[in-house]
Amino acid sequence: MPRNTLLVGTTKGAFLLDGAEDRESWSLSGPYCHGWPINHMVADPDSGVIWAAGGNEWFGAGVWRSSDHGASWQLSKLADGQLDEWLRNDPETARLFGMEPSPPAPFSGEIEALWSIRPNGDRLYAGAKPATLFASEDGGESWEKLPALNDHPSAEGWEPGAAGLTLHTILTDPEDTSKLWLGISAAGVFASEDGGASWERRNRRSNLDGPAPQSDHPAAGSGDETGLCVHNMVRASEGGDLLYQQNHHGVFRSEDGGRSWHEVSEGLPSKFGFPIAVHPRDGRMIWVLPLNGDSQGRYPPDASAAVWKSTDGGESWQKKQAGLPDSNCFFTVLRQSMTTDSATPAGVYFGTNSGSVFASRDEGESWDEIARHLPTVLCVERLERG
Repeated sequence: MPRNTLLVGTTKGAFLLDGAEDRESWSLSGPYCHGWPINHMVADPDSGVIWAAGGNEWFGAGVWRSSDHGASWQLSKLADGQLDEWLRNDPETARLFGMEPSPPAPFSGEIEALWSIRPNGDRLYAGAKPATLFASEDGGESWEKLPALNDHPSAEGWEPGAAGLTLHTILTDPEDTSKLWLGISAAGVFASEDGGASWERRNRRSNLDGPAPQSDHPAAGSGDETGLCVHNMVRASEGGDLLYQQNHHGVFRSEDGGRSWHEVSEGLPSKFGFPIAVHPRDGRMIWVLPLNGDSQGRYPPDASAAVWKSTDGGESWQKKQAGLPDSNCFFTVLRQSMTTDSATPAGVYFGTNSGSVFASRDEGESWDEIARHLPTVLCVERLERG
């Protein structure tokens, strides 16, 4: 099994990009998961098991699982889609296509798709649209809903973002499996310190920042909030509660587990973007990919692609675009489509809605295109074997 693998979720299934040890050459396999839209993928580095979460109104919601590096996949269905209704209503035509109806999935009518998946000790978590949290105790074969999140007092006021009310980010603490952080568009950040039995909403701006600028955007929140439309969130792996988020309204850092957020957008060409990534060993090194704005096309400013890197936790930023298209570039990089590896120097990777995957082997200083002509890339994660 390859040591370095990128897990690439797209609108037309999952792909694997296997890299040589030097990360110079890559081979592509897929598509997997029967053409399902795959919003997020993760893997267990010890066993090599890969999970792919996704779906839509047609397919329903589910988690695909492979324990043989993509050679075979098993689906755990959480909710039915329109396809299931069609198969049950017209079994003769379904048989012509070699398909059979399956028993109703347990959460049909409650969710449309899965948007995130994350292992945490012996548990596996999945986040859904509309925002709902699920847990599995058997590696993803069966699932239960954790109701405390939807019982939060603020739940009745949650408003959907452009993609709907999605629970798209789940963060964990390997040293303390009772700690969880969630990103929901457009309800904000939620944290639990008891394994999901209770939740605290954590959207407060730091006292150092002062009130947020006046905004008519429906997800801007109040003046003392970061904004409710979290686009992506990461946690530094070196211990402590150092978090970062790319928000609809800026980039923020929290050093207290999200209890307060300090804006670190100054120096960037735009506050708007989707992904953010953090170095695997240096919690002060982060990368973002700004886009020109919500209603301006959502492509790189001046149509010139660049990753912006900070080595001081966002207090200052440097533009990095060697090897990236510096003109006539109109792609978008979506929220789960940037990741890092643990090599020295660390690798950084991102995928685009135009079907490319770019890689940096020198911590973002320079870039190479390692895949192209894929469907719209929805996520890029990595599987590293020891």
